Amino acid sequence: MRAPRLLIASLLVAAALVAPASAFGKRLIIDGSTSMLPLVQKLASAYAKSTGKPAPKVGGGQSAVGINDAAAGRVDIGDASRDPIRGVDPKGLVFTKVARDGVCVITNSSNPLPNLSQELIEGIFTGAIRDWSRVPGATATGPIDLFDRDAASGTQDAFQQIFLGESLKISPSATPESSEGLEVSSVGSDPSAIGFTSFAATINGGVHTVSLGGVPCTLRNAKSGQYAGVRNFWFVTKGVPKGEARKFIEWVVKPGNKTVRSIVSSEWIAIH
Repeated sequence: MRAPRLLIASLLVAAALVAPASAFGKRLIIDGSTSMLPLVQKLASAYAKSTGKPAPKVGGGQSAVGINDAAAGRVDIGDASRDPIRGVDPKGLVFTKVARDGVCVITNSSNPLPNLSQELIEGIFTGAIRDWSRVPGATATGPIDLFDRDAASGTQDAFQQIFLGESLKISPSATPESSEGLEVSSVGSDPSAIGFTSFAATINGGVHTVSLGGVPCTLRNAKSGQYAGVRNFWFVTKGVPKGEARKFIEWVVKPGNKTVRSIVSSEWIAIH
């Protein structure tokens, strides 16, 4: 009888490695967008403090990772910093909006570009404009070093939709980075660089945020609607949220939750 028992034990261990933690009454597992990571970590900690439940385990990995992990059942909740894409996202997913976020164009601090028009944004990021001599207000000289986020990034999709639309594409010569931190680090260390990132990633400095159409990329301007570069943050679940995932999501999006509003409003845009 020992062999069958060992086989059953092995199967239970294997199942535990691939099933979401909440399936066994343990803490939630969440991963996905690196833009959302700081916010969701704060929400998870506050949820544990408020309810006495274990804090959800929160990881990064980009929006595509969160969406695919949720669809495959590897996590309870995926984080996505881009809107749902019909025909691209796996079927059966439910997207719940939890906050909004500003997307800033950034340059090196030694090149504090004061402003970009829509025409210049399109020219620079599609590669039609390749030298700083063609950009009014630039103090950098020589070729532009263009930085992008990679294809799995929700920030890239948001930038594409907000600033370039359906017909224009970011130049394939741009250097793709896999996280907000790497994007900020790369632009911050290269005097000729330009890129884009979440507003929250710029708070600690290291890069210059560029005004768009004369409107600075600030949290106040994003909240007021003056700054147009705003995208949505989503929780993604396989089907309608259930169990602990439902309780956590309901706690986050509940109107009048002052704890959540205080956390979100510090660096992002609350939905209530």
